[in-house]
Amino acid sequence: MSFCLIILAGGNSHRFKSNISKPYQKIAGKSLIEINVIKARKFRKIKKIILVYNKKDLKQVKSLNLENVKLIAGGDSRQQSTFNALKFLKNQKGTTKVLIHDAARPNFSTKLLDSILRKMNNSRAVIPKIKVQDAIKQIIETSKEEYIIGKERKNLFLTQTPQAFNLKEVYNLHKTNFSKYKDDDISLYMDLNNVRFIEGEKNNFKITDLSDFENLKNIYKSKQSVGIGFDVHRLVPKRKLYLAGLKIKSKLGTLGHSDGDPVLHSITDAILGACKMGDIGQIFSDKSKKFKNIRSTILLKKVLDQIRFKGYFINNIDINIITQKPKINNFKDKIINNIAKICEISKNQINVKGKTTEKLGIIGKEKAIACEVICSVIKYD
Repeated sequence: MSFCLIILAGGNSHRFKSNISKPYQKIAGKSLIEINVIKARKFRKIKKIILVYNKKDLKQVKSLNLENVKLIAGGDSRQQSTFNALKFLKNQKGTTKVLIHDAARPNFSTKLLDSILRKMNNSRAVIPKIKVQDAIKQIIETSKEEYIIGKERKNLFLTQTPQAFNLKEVYNLHKTNFSKYKDDDISLYMDLNNVRFIEGEKNNFKITDLSDFENLKNIYKSKQSVGIGFDVHRLVPKRKLYLAGLKIKSKLGTLGHSDGDPVLHSITDAILGACKMGDIGQIFSDKSKKFKNIRSTILLKKVLDQIRFKGYFINNIDINIITQKPKINNFKDKIINNIAKICEISKNQINVKGKTTEKLGIIGKEKAIACEVICSVIKYD
């Protein structure tokens, strides 16, 4: 059973009242769209991802550099945007099931998505729902007056996305029943036989306005953790000097089992600490010949792959490089650019400071370089 995830980001975001459209707002350097994609890619059953975008946001879409995501222009309504994606998908081979999801709901759990995928094994559709807990009222207007009546809650519920469907069926319903479309795709189903409603999640709320976005940021702040990294290497002749993955022209280089890059080693340890995954020596033992003289960029990238698999992403990195020579200010921009490239984060998530020991100690005598790093991560789960 093969799924395609359709992410709907074709709205105008009028209620959000921001110069940056809602789907492109970022938390820990990742847009709402990217958070959805990150979660979807944890599931092998999801073979394809389609992003339906608003044409006015084309520049923002391209700036995300989404890999293996098909971009499709949206229509004037949610129904038209969804149908545009379904029409494209109908002519593709291999996909039998489809997930339709609002980009503005990035806070669904992977547990919920797993449940939806599994329950589609023997269902026509799977829809997450939550109970209505607040009192419901309706204003009734007559020619003489208006008054309020209470509504019974027991038969009312709210639907959420992602919603799962058989591709052929939901395509045909969009094509023939589009006039009955109300708010979401399950509204097209007049016959609910073998349609499965499952328990949704309160935190899977839709981001409509700025206050909703602030609530989401607060949720992710509660999932933030911090790690510290420290490394020091002697400076010796006949060794290369690498700082933050950059080869620095120098008469002396760092002594180490690997390439001896104190900046990348400290970053790696800080990330591992923030993710509660031990330290660099546990993962890359200096007793192992396979790590002899290995570039620290390779080691860091391996760790980044591991933390992403667990749902962790870098929020920010603060770096102190402690050395008498070379002067870090001469390389600061290059260092920031290279770390951003390696870690696949933006430059404004990185801060670098060059420090000296005022010619005191082994560092002050130009016999060693040290680095300390604080890194915070956020878990998207």
